Amino acid sequence: MAGVNKVILVGNLGRDPEIRTLESGVKVATFSLATSESFKDREGNRQDKTEWHNIVLWRGLAEIAERYLAKGNTIYVEGKLQTRSWDDKDGNKRYTTEIVGQNMTMLGGKREEGGGSSYAPSQSSSTTQAPQEASSIGEGMEPDDLPF
Repeated sequence: MAGVNKVILVGNLGRDPEIRTLESGVKVATFSLATSESFKDREGNRQDKTEWHNIVLWRGLAEIAERYLAKGNTIYVEGKLQTRSWDDKDGNKRYTTEIVGQNMTMLGGKREEGGGSSYAPSQSSSTTQAPQEASSIGEGMEPDDLPF
């Protein structure tokens, strides 16, 4: 039986995306995403809880993140959980779990308390999916060909 590894998040960017270009020319974007929930405790007081998620976007989605996303933007992300490990400078094994985005929808602009935004949507939202094959990325696409 095959397993399912699917994550769906709606939240706000905690920082501007950090963009790297690998030697192969492939772009990767990383940023933190905050998801919040409110609940009442036993005494009836409202409590807010925020979870922080590390998001990684590759290729075309990274290019869109670089161009349109900024701290405070609200987005919808679908992806999968991935855990990586590495050895730190002291030789200790370190682990991180991140969400590798496969689909992203921008849900409006930056929240009011965050200030101005580099993304000014002409519609209420835009959806972009990661291509299935790396070879199809960027071929024949001009900035005017973006789906929003």
